[in-house]
Amino acid sequence: MALGARVLKTGIAVVAALYASMLLEQSSPVIAAVAAIFAMQPSIYRSWRYFLEQLQANTLGAAIALLTGMLFSNEPIAIGITCIIVIMLCLRIKREETIGLTLVTVIVVMEASGQWDFAATRFVQIIIGIAAAFLINVIFMPPNPKVQFMNQIDTVFNRMSLLLRTVISDEMKESAFREEKQALEEGLKSLGDKYKLFEEETKKLKKAKYRRSRQIVVYKQLLHTLHKGHEVLEAIESHYFQSTPSAQMDEAFDKHVEMLIKGHEHVLLKFEGKVKPDIDDMELMEKKNTQFLHQMMQEFAGSDEGMRRLSLVAAACYEYGFQIIRLDRLVGHVDKENE
Repeated sequence: MALGARVLKTGIAVVAALYASMLLEQSSPVIAAVAAIFAMQPSIYRSWRYFLEQLQANTLGAAIALLTGMLFSNEPIAIGITCIIVIMLCLRIKREETIGLTLVTVIVVMEASGQWDFAATRFVQIIIGIAAAFLINVIFMPPNPKVQFMNQIDTVFNRMSLLLRTVISDEMKESAFREEKQALEEGLKSLGDKYKLFEEETKKLKKAKYRRSRQIVVYKQLLHTLHKGHEVLEAIESHYFQSTPSAQMDEAFDKHVEMLIKGHEHVLLKFEGKVKPDIDDMELMEKKNTQFLHQMMQEFAGSDEGMRRLSLVAAACYEYGFQIIRLDRLVGHVDKENE
C-alpha cells in the first residue's frame, strides 16, 4: 500500500491534536486524537462541511448525554439507550456521517455522570481533534481533486486502450487480461469519486461562473467517454466471441476499434494542449463511425442470432465514437474560451 497524502495528514493531525490538548492542559488527550482520525476528509469542502456538521451534532449529542448522565448516571443501559436516541436524531437531521464521532462524544460525556465541567472538558477535546484535522487538511498538502482527476485520466485510458487493442485478437493471457480489467474498473470508480469531489468544490467553494461550469461539463464528459470505452470492452466479452466471427469480421472490428482509440487519444492530447490546432481528423472519424454502424446493421439483417449479437458490439462501438466526437467539441469550446 502506498503512503498517500491523506494517510500522512491523518498522522500529522493526530500529533497536532495531542500536542494541542497537552498545551491546553487537557486530561486524556487521546480523545482529541480519536476525533482527528474520524475528521480527516478527502477534500477541503468536505472538511469544512464535516467540521460544521460535527460541531452541530456533537453539541446536540453532548447536551443529551449530559442531561441523561445527570438523571441516570453512567449505567450501561442508560448509555445504550442514549446512543440509540442520538443515532435516531442524527438520521432525522440528515447527519449520518457524524454518527460515529457523535457517539464517542456521548460515551465520554456520560462517563462524567452529570458533572458538567468534566463533560465540557471532554467535549472541548473532541472539538480540538476535529479542528486539528481540518487545519492540517487545509494547510498541509491541501487536496486538489481536479489535479488528481487529470493525473489519473491518462493511466485509466492507457489501461483501457491496451485491453481494447488486444481483446479481439486475444493476444493477452487470460490471467493478465482479468487483472488489467479489474484495475481498469477500479480506476473508473476512483475517477468517479474524484469527479464528485471536484464538482463539489467547484460549486460550493467557488462561484460557479460560466467558465467553471463549462469545465465541469468537460470533465464529466471525459469520465463518460471512458465509461463508453469500457462498455465496448464488455460488449466484446459478452457477445463477440459467442457469434463465431470470421477472420474478415475480426479485421473489420479490430481496425475500427483501433481508429476509435486513436481518436480518443487525440482528443486527450488536444485537451492537454499537446497537439497542433490544425491537426484534426474528427470529421473523418465521425463519418467512418456512422458508415461502420450502417454497414454492420445491413450485414447482420436476417442473420442468425449468433451473428446478430455482433450488432450489439457495433452499436457499443458507435456510441463510444459518438461520445469521443462530443468530447472533442466540448474541448474545442474550452480552448476558444481560454484564447
